[in-house]
Amino acid sequence: MPRAVVVIPARFDSTRFPGKPLAVLKGKPLIQRVYKQVAFASRIDGIFVATDDQRIFDAVTEFGGKAIMTSSAHASGTDRIAEAARDIDCDIVINVQADEPFIRPEMVDDVVELLEDDQKASISTLARRTTSVKEILSPDVVKVVMDNEGYAMYFSRSPIPYYRDEWKGLDSIKVSTSHVSVFKHVGIYGFRKDSLMVFSGMEQGKTEKIEKLEQLRALACGMKIKVRETIYDTIGIDTIEDLRKAEEWLNLSS
Repeated sequence: MPRAVVVIPARFDSTRFPGKPLAVLKGKPLIQRVYKQVAFASRIDGIFVATDDQRIFDAVTEFGGKAIMTSSAHASGTDRIAEAARDIDCDIVINVQADEPFIRPEMVDDVVELLEDDQKASISTLARRTTSVKEILSPDVVKVVMDNEGYAMYFSRSPIPYYRDEWKGLDSIKVSTSHVSVFKHVGIYGFRKDSLMVFSGMEQGKTEKIEKLEQLRALACGMKIKVRETIYDTIGIDTIEDLRKAEEWLNLSS
């Protein structure tokens, strides 16, 4: 069976929330909560945090995790995990974001299983059906359309597919009939290690630059991205206010 590892890219500098990976959520650093959630996945053989900051490195080793120092020059988390994965003995690399403390282990297992079962796929990811007009219209929520075999055809910040007969304009979008089906992309990725190295070394594509979506680079060069529908969603911590809401949610659920 292919050896799969999770690599969590974590940088200290963030425009909206500097030091976010070390922000404390109910007594534990955010990065520790993400790491411990991932550890419940059954299809992985190791977890690593890829960082360019000694403070994050030290925090991870302090709670017993494994960390790898990487360059501070990386333009994206994908480039950071590619550097870290280069010297890891593995076949599959899972990219889990460092600001998602509620990531489900089942989601990690799903993206691993997709690559184990489908040799044509270079990348795997998840999508969740949405009936929220707010999400469909939001450019911050990425939508995806799949072909009949479950491979991604396109990702967009715009509403896709556009139901011409039901929707007469963006101000009249409704999800009231059963055949209207829109999927929001859930941002967890599985890569075959060799595909990750190729992907990281490629130039940005035209559509990637337009939509600001890395995955469009893979589609533009012919890589196959297998998508599985999930019932789960992620709750990212982008701001201090998000952290406060997460703390309240944990207090209510404990």
